[in-house]
Amino acid sequence: MKVYDISRPLSEKTPTWPGDTPFSYNVNWSKQHTGSVNVGSVKMSVHTATHVDAPYHFDDKGKRMDELDLSVFIGQAIVVDVSKHQSVELDHVEELLTLHPTKRILFKTNAWKEKEKFPTDIPTLSANVVRLLGSLHTPLIGVDLPSVDYLDSKELPIHHALHQANICILEGIDLSEVEEGEYELIALPLKLKGTDGSPVRAILVKN
Repeated sequence: MKVYDISRPLSEKTPTWPGDTPFSYNVNWSKQHTGSVNVGSVKMSVHTATHVDAPYHFDDKGKRMDELDLSVFIGQAIVVDVSKHQSVELDHVEELLTLHPTKRILFKTNAWKEKEKFPTDIPTLSANVVRLLGSLHTPLIGVDLPSVDYLDSKELPIHHALHQANICILEGIDLSEVEEGEYELIALPLKLKGTDGSPVRAILVKN
C-alpha cells in the first residue's frame, strides 16, 4: 500500500485568502510552567489550506459542516491531470470521466505554483464539465486550488452549480507528487457544528 499525503501544511507560512484569518499556533501553557505538559491553541480560518466547503459557505440555507454525509469523503477517486490547460473544458476530460461514474474526481492543475504565496490567477471548470459530473453522479470533486471559482468571483457560479448537482467541494489539495490514475480517497472533515467549512487531512491510497 502506498499512501500519498495530499494535504497542504498548516503553519505561519501558510497563505490564506487576503484579509482572512491567518494560521497561528501558540503554546498557552508550557511544560516549564505546568510541570508536565505543553498545551497549545490554534487560530485559523476554516478555509485555510486543504479544506471542505459546506454549502452554508455560499448559501444561507445550505447544510452546515456537521450535517454532511461522511461517506462522500471516503471512497474511490480518480486524479485527472489537466495541467496543460488554462481552464477545464469538456473535451479535455469527457472521455476519462465517463469511464468512472460515481467516483470522486480530483483535478490536478498544478496552477498554484508558489506554495507559500496565495495565487493571483487560477483556472476553473466550465459549466459543461459540471453538468457532466452531475449526470455521472459524482459525489465530490477536489481541486489543487483555493477555490473552484475564479478568485474575484462574487456570484460563485461553479460553487452553486456543484451544489445543485449534489457534489461536495474539496479545495486546496496538493497533487504535485501524484500521477493521474485511480486511488482511494480519505479526506474527513472535522465535526465542527454549524460551520461553513472545515480543514481536512486528505490522503490518497494506492493498493
